[in-house]
Amino acid sequence: MEEAKQLFRKLKIYSLLDLALIVPAAYSDTTLSQSLDIGKTVTLDAKVLESRVYNGKLRVTFVLPRFNDRRLSSTFFRTTPYHYKLFEPGSSHVIQGRLDVYKGYLQMSQPKSVKEVGRVTPKYKTVLKESEIRSLMERYITEKNLYNEGLDSKEVATLMRLHFPNSIEEVYHDSRLKPEIVEVLKFVEAFNHLKKLRGKRVDFPALAALSGDITPFVEGLPFTLTEEQQQVIGDIRKDLAREDKAARRMVVGDVGSGKTMVILASAMTALPHKSILMAPTSLLALQLYEEASKHLPKDISIALVMQGKEEGDYEEADFIIGTHALLYKEDMPSAALVMVDEQHRFGTNQRQMLEALVSGEGERKPHYIQFSATPIPRTQAMMESELIDVSLITTTPFEREVHTKVVGRESFPALLSHIKEEIARKHQVLIVYPLVEESQEVPYQSLEESRGFWEERFENVYVTHGKDKEKEEVLLQFREKGDILLATTVVEVGISLPRLTLIVIVGAERLGLATLHQLRGRVGRNGLKSWCYLFSNTPQSERLAQFSKTTNGFDIAKLDLKFRDSGDIIDGTIQSGQKFKWLDMAEDDAIICKAKERVHIQEDN
Repeated sequence: MEEAKQLFRKLKIYSLLDLALIVPAAYSDTTLSQSLDIGKTVTLDAKVLESRVYNGKLRVTFVLPRFNDRRLSSTFFRTTPYHYKLFEPGSSHVIQGRLDVYKGYLQMSQPKSVKEVGRVTPKYKTVLKESEIRSLMERYITEKNLYNEGLDSKEVATLMRLHFPNSIEEVYHDSRLKPEIVEVLKFVEAFNHLKKLRGKRVDFPALAALSGDITPFVEGLPFTLTEEQQQVIGDIRKDLAREDKAARRMVVGDVGSGKTMVILASAMTALPHKSILMAPTSLLALQLYEEASKHLPKDISIALVMQGKEEGDYEEADFIIGTHALLYKEDMPSAALVMVDEQHRFGTNQRQMLEALVSGEGERKPHYIQFSATPIPRTQAMMESELIDVSLITTTPFEREVHTKVVGRESFPALLSHIKEEIARKHQVLIVYPLVEESQEVPYQSLEESRGFWEERFENVYVTHGKDKEKEEVLLQFREKGDILLATTVVEVGISLPRLTLIVIVGAERLGLATLHQLRGRVGRNGLKSWCYLFSNTPQSERLAQFSKTTNGFDIAKLDLKFRDSGDIIDGTIQSGQKFKWLDMAEDDAIICKAKERVHIQEDN
């Protein structure tokens, strides 16, 4: 048993289904061939008619009793005394090799003499010896064990056939795995992954059950919440009303889907208990604070905590909004609800400190909700919801009219004219560059190389990038006074720029579709007609053409998965998550759904 554990560790596998999913790379088949298939590997009964040495090579002539004593000649290039003794005239063999024909004569170069006839043996490509992996398969991959894992009869039979076939035809069609086998492998892969996630989930009792009245907030809004916003708020209120289980939910909303209103409704639900919201940048924290001050009822006290800036008394406030500066306050009051915006943008240390902030008292923990503006494929949402509850907001409160167009160098004069028109309308323009400084690797101008061009021709040009310590200040100044902002992808998430109607993304083919979508999400925030120009040296890119046709972030997340292996330089903005061998995360919703149902049925039983 200990030896098997060591072998599992070497293979880096943790469940029986992990082992079952190690599919044979090939099979050796010693079943006697029923026909002489030229160009293929065949296994034949053969008798040595003649054996002689010619030019240092052993030449053997066989007769094939099953095929009317037809003759077959073989040449052995790498010979040992063993070969001369083995292939003596009159001896009988079962030989295997590639069958060729030359001038009407059958030939087989360097055939093997087969000892064990009529057997199909799987060959695995792993870090283990062939004998070790085979003994693991024979010991653990049994019908009983597979049924115990929760598989049905068809899935069990398919896996048994894959690892212990009676014939190659059971497994392959035209030298590829049969489609019905691939279908089962997809299901088993999804089922196995979901079971593991389910096993990792740990629930704790909550600090308190929360059921504050949100009516004053909802009725005071100058607009009606969308159906999806109401649905997600309903999900969260159900979570927060429980004391036996602290909420752990991720709310994924597309660009401009109105996540802020969901955050504010959650803070209302927490009352009379305190709630905390942490944002990754001062700009985001400030924006959320402004929105909260504008829309929450006036009798609710709000505090803002940022480095170098504080508003209100955070020790007394009902709702505390801040950056990671919150983590360094030793007198931060206990909150029954902790929310985090764009959690993936925090560093590891900050996440660990955040974990301490939400660890609560003893066994009890605060309710925890994280928000993200990076849409994930629905398949990924279905997967992740085994570990954390997931809500998607796929619609926006108003239609955004954003026209996306792929352009090349020849379109630059027309693009320049359009930029001038938008500025004349008191609108703003954003130009995103791939790099800050010149590079031999990238065939585009950098931010520093091109800023002179814009500053000579336009007024109120602002420049910022990721390493710019003043970037938040620059963005605030641009929001109030700017015409053109030159930046890197630093503006991908966050700042609301109501007058921004035109964005140019230079070297668009170098970015992942998720990043392009986030950048495009900067324009048309207030319903103004807007444009997104994808400036590329390869304007014929199929990936960019597909991206131009849709503005739905969840469809784009699916596209990103499809094009992930297309050879484009992808920056991996979407969480890449688990890499699956069989499962296609862009297409296999139905299989994941079925696997999810099976996991839940198994749990209930």
